[in-house]
Amino acid sequence: MRLDKFLKVSRLIKRRTVAKDVSDQGRVLINGRESKPSSPVKVGDEITVQFGQKLVTVRVERLAETTRKEEAATLYTLVKEEPIAKHDLFE
Repeated sequence: MRLDKFLKVSRLIKRRTVAKDVSDQGRVLINGRESKPSSPVKVGDEITVQFGQKLVTVRVERLAETTRKEEAATLYTLVKEEPIAKHDLFE
């Protein structure tokens, strides 16, 4: 499954176009590597997303083409959520 679609289906990011823009800006990592919107996502991958002044890291538990709002959180497990300082932002 494409990264931008996973971010939307899992509701980590609400819209696929926003997920694409965030990926294009280099604010998404898969297993520690900068990723494009079309990068493949597999079960077991760790995805790190920079949201403003925090980093959210999740582990992909399962993939689904669509999901209901109540079930979206079952697609991933939150590994860590941490604030970041301005000088620590992705470069």
